[in-house]
Amino acid sequence: MNADVVIVGAGPAGLSAAITLARAGVRPLVLERGLYPGAKNMFGGVLYGRALHEMLPAFWERAPVERRLTRRTFTLLSQDAAVSLDLRSPRLGTTPDAGWIIARSRFDRWLGEEAEAAGAIIVPEATVDDLLWEGGRVAGVRVRRAEGEVHAKVVVAADGALSLLAQRAGLRGPVPSHTVALGVKEVLHLPREVIETRFQLRDDEGLEMIFVGAATGGQPGGGFLYTLCEGLALGVIVRLDALVAGRTRPQDLLERFKAHPAVAPLLAGGTAREYSAHLIPEGGYAELPRLVTDGFLVVGDAAGLVAVNGIHFEGMNLAIASGIAAAEAILDARERADFSAAGLEGYGRRLRDGFVLQDLRRFRHAALFLRSPRLYREYPEAVCDFLERLYRPSPPAKTGLWRGLVGSLRRRVSWTDLVRDGWRMLRSL
Repeated sequence: MNADVVIVGAGPAGLSAAITLARAGVRPLVLERGLYPGAKNMFGGVLYGRALHEMLPAFWERAPVERRLTRRTFTLLSQDAAVSLDLRSPRLGTTPDAGWIIARSRFDRWLGEEAEAAGAIIVPEATVDDLLWEGGRVAGVRVRRAEGEVHAKVVVAADGALSLLAQRAGLRGPVPSHTVALGVKEVLHLPREVIETRFQLRDDEGLEMIFVGAATGGQPGGGFLYTLCEGLALGVIVRLDALVAGRTRPQDLLERFKAHPAVAPLLAGGTAREYSAHLIPEGGYAELPRLVTDGFLVVGDAAGLVAVNGIHFEGMNLAIASGIAAAEAILDARERADFSAAGLEGYGRRLRDGFVLQDLRRFRHAALFLRSPRLYREYPEAVCDFLERLYRPSPPAKTGLWRGLVGSLRRRVSWTDLVRDGWRMLRSL
């Protein structure tokens, strides 16, 4: 079997590449191991819409979006207390730059339908086991189906955070466990009117809540909660090496998070509907692999294109932008009949000139800062303790604000660690 372009993986990156190619007259073959796009990805969160809007204008008018993000909170959790920063603004939900809360299983399926309508061919239940080589260049893929081999001029790897194809192509080695996190998520059903009353929302307004500290039992990571149309998506994300070292079951962390005094009331009356897990690359700019080789490109999570700065992370919009950039580079290479690494270099140039690599470079020091274990235990405890003491009635007499905060920190953290963490924080901003 032959194809001009084979795309492995029908997520946002792969499907965006497929749509861009199909609209230009190239009929890509998309190989998806699930029953349909999204069947193997039950995760979800916030999609920032600019990149998708440029490819599919006003997509939110027909896509299965849940809610428009208009409110965000960031919360530090101690064992039994919480301190929150709450941002509510109508400008957060201004299109086309709005964030949209989505469920990937439904959204990816819709995006797959858009790709097929544009002319792409999507083959479900097609697991790719290996690459085909010819004269030192990638020349196709080996598929676990009757067809066996699919020959192509170029292969696009959109096969997720561990990307075995990127490893087979020699672009990267095995992914280090400290550069990837495991997210576990549960979906609870709640009536729409309960959601909107409990979280003070109207119409299609949506809320994202991020939790750090006791949300993950003091392990590197955080908790999250998103409001859906009729339910809540909540979960925890923890660095993989910490889970292994602590012999921690992610399900146990999720249950502990749900039971926290600041979280449990938000979930009251909810009925569990869905449970899922997902690997997320968090290595940042320093851990990016090479992006191209002869006849081969890597996009989205497979390329590690996720931006994390500590209180905010973006992945789906970077994946979509990378898929579009890869497709445009392939179209340029097709005009020159040059699918070598040099012929495909337009992909890397587009990422460097656009927001994808600029954002990753801007926060390139964040990954090192976020590895400090004190961010997830001592500092949340210290902030909660400081504010509890501040609001506690006298006597005893209160200390000044600065002395009170420093005192709470110094009871838990040495001066050396405070200076080190402060310097790393400043570098990561």
